Amino acid sequence: MSNPRSSTFLTAIRNRPNFDYTQELAALVERHGVGVELVEALIDEKILPKEDVCKSWADSLGVAYVDPFASVITDEAVERIPVEIARKTRAIGLYVVQGVLTVALATPLETELVKRLGQIAQMPISPVFALPREIEDAISIHYCTEKNLEESLNELESSSLFDKPDLVGDKLAALAENNSLTQILDEIIYFALRERATDIHIEAQETQSRIRFRIDGNLREILTYSRKLHRAVVSRLKILCGLNISESRFPQDGRFSMPIGSQSANFRVSTIPSAYGEKAVVRILALTGKKSMLTLDKMMISQTVLQPFKRLIQNPNGIIFVTGPTGSGKTTTLYAALHEINSPDLNISTIEDPIEIQLPGVTQTQVNAHIDLKFATILRALMRQDPDAILIGEIRDLETAKIATEAALTGHIVFATLHTNTAAQAIVRLIEIGVEPYMVAPTVIGVLAQRLAARICDNCKEAYYPTRDVLRRYFADEGLTDVPFYRGRGCTACRGTGYKGRVAFHELVLITEEIRTLIAEGKSAQEITRAAAKVGYKPLRYDGLKKVLLGLTTIEEIDRNTSFEWSA
Repeated sequence: MSNPRSSTFLTAIRNRPNFDYTQELAALVERHGVGVELVEALIDEKILPKEDVCKSWADSLGVAYVDPFASVITDEAVERIPVEIARKTRAIGLYVVQGVLTVALATPLETELVKRLGQIAQMPISPVFALPREIEDAISIHYCTEKNLEESLNELESSSLFDKPDLVGDKLAALAENNSLTQILDEIIYFALRERATDIHIEAQETQSRIRFRIDGNLREILTYSRKLHRAVVSRLKILCGLNISESRFPQDGRFSMPIGSQSANFRVSTIPSAYGEKAVVRILALTGKKSMLTLDKMMISQTVLQPFKRLIQNPNGIIFVTGPTGSGKTTTLYAALHEINSPDLNISTIEDPIEIQLPGVTQTQVNAHIDLKFATILRALMRQDPDAILIGEIRDLETAKIATEAALTGHIVFATLHTNTAAQAIVRLIEIGVEPYMVAPTVIGVLAQRLAARICDNCKEAYYPTRDVLRRYFADEGLTDVPFYRGRGCTACRGTGYKGRVAFHELVLITEEIRTLIAEGKSAQEITRAAAKVGYKPLRYDGLKKVLLGLTTIEEIDRNTSFEWSA
């Protein structure tokens, strides 16, 4: 590092773990004008936590620190500063409050720059500090639009590079490394992150290819592009994942990461042959350590489900399942449950695929298929690590299921997920996997089933009154009259869909002695459900309709996410 005071400061922190760096950092800024490179060095060398050092640095400058990836960034604020200016000055608008534009800057004390940005934005500027690389990546994401993507794809299509569809081997690999193609794939990912997509579908059709995003649970077509680019785009994805680009006849799976600011964004890729070429689906997992850690109290779980679930997770032993389809928020709920019970006197371990959120004080282990490190292998090893609580990302086979039930029988609390439609089906599924009923009955203590529905956009939410027929259909026994429902009109904030974000709804089966007897006798899910109803069980649809009455989601979303026969 060029500044000798900075080097001395770094050495002091490395050699003295309890060194009080806050005052010294402020003094360095005041006396020597040390640049932000010191902050980046502290973070890169993992000497200090990013949040701590950035906040201390901002305090020493007399401004606030804002992480662009943990902050609200509105379209209005972004549009106030043209993209060329944003890139050149490393500045991005965050939000407008009472006529003042808050702007994240790497150098917030440059008064001339702040003044110039105010003139460009035509409003007063409130500067805050953010890391330069976080600003640069936030600019890449928030200035990415469908128009930009279409222009980039059209420009690439006009290139003669892609006129030979029969390229194979090294020539195809070289083409997939083309700078323009690499940049376009980055733009697709940036745009997906901006739109809060959970999946990117890249698929060949008869005459063209298309890209679709899954946003708030719904697939939306984003754009179409020339078929002649399709193979190169899929090959680029395969190269990122280390897959075989010459093999297009068999499905392949892989993973890759992208640096986003000071974090990494993780992606899971699946390719499969289709009639017109390979289809690739990219699952956007999360920014490492940046996926929001929701507590149970902040998850908007109905009190009739939340309170018994909280009591359930305090048990010293037994298995608690959270069930639902892929992408229904099961892992988020389990993390929240672990957060609730996490304390220094508990040894909590997890087995995950992948690790989505870093949990302080918890031992987290990731499954690795390449070296045959399976759930069952890690779980067997964990049992020799003196655990109190264990989270199993997913029970996929008999071996894992048996070890989990044995762990519950020997005095451990086990949290796990299963892919079933209802809570009661999870118990039957365990038996179908091959676990003996006499093992399932004493070990399972509760099952929470979960779904996610698209949430009504708060910006364009409006009330309306449904017809009597609709009320009778959904609330036959409730005697409701003139009850307002809500919907989104569609606005720029929700891209005209009327939905922004998601809300969960649940059903909880508490295992009573009667239910244990039914399990041991191998009874059906329907009989278990009837027994659960005696102690307060209500189906998913019931909780979903409560969320409708609260104005959080719509009837259409509940219909889309639950089967009508589940209605009680």
